[in-house]
Amino acid sequence: MSDVLVLNADAQPVSYLPLSAIQWKEAITYMCLDKVTVLDWYDDWVVRSAHWETRVPAVIMLKEMMRRRRRPRFSKTNLYIRDLYTCQYCNTSHIRKDLTLDHVKPICLGGRTEWTNIVAACGPCNVRKGNKTHMKPIRVPHEPDYYELVNKRKQLDFAIKHPAWNQYL
Repeated sequence: MSDVLVLNADAQPVSYLPLSAIQWKEAITYMCLDKVTVLDWYDDWVVRSAHWETRVPAVIMLKEMMRRRRRPRFSKTNLYIRDLYTCQYCNTSHIRKDLTLDHVKPICLGGRTEWTNIVAACGPCNVRKGNKTHMKPIRVPHEPDYYELVNKRKQLDFAIKHPAWNQYL
């Protein structure tokens, strides 16, 4: 699990897709290389070496701005975020492990694996639809832009590792 929230030079998370959080060891490396400013620390977490000790940072901010992607990459996670972890056939919310990807136009009929032909579907609905086209999704699949996905991601729960993360998310 990732322990340290990484913010861009503008104090916004570098990414919401996925959330820009890194392992504590990597954060300490960035501290030593003077690439980040530490904004908050874990109070009760100290790491030591033979000649050095430090508290572990909870939130770091990059000293130089990192460019954001303009178009989100097509991935299972981003597709589930676009569809808000909701089956597009029965309109029921699910946890990640209960969802599948469904080709609206099946591959065997020439459908492609792309934003405009894939929706989130629960297992039973995906099995019921099979490789037919008789079931139509509730919302027409589309390619979202970065900001649409970020806004939808903000509607979902984040795994908050430290209370300081709340003010940045």
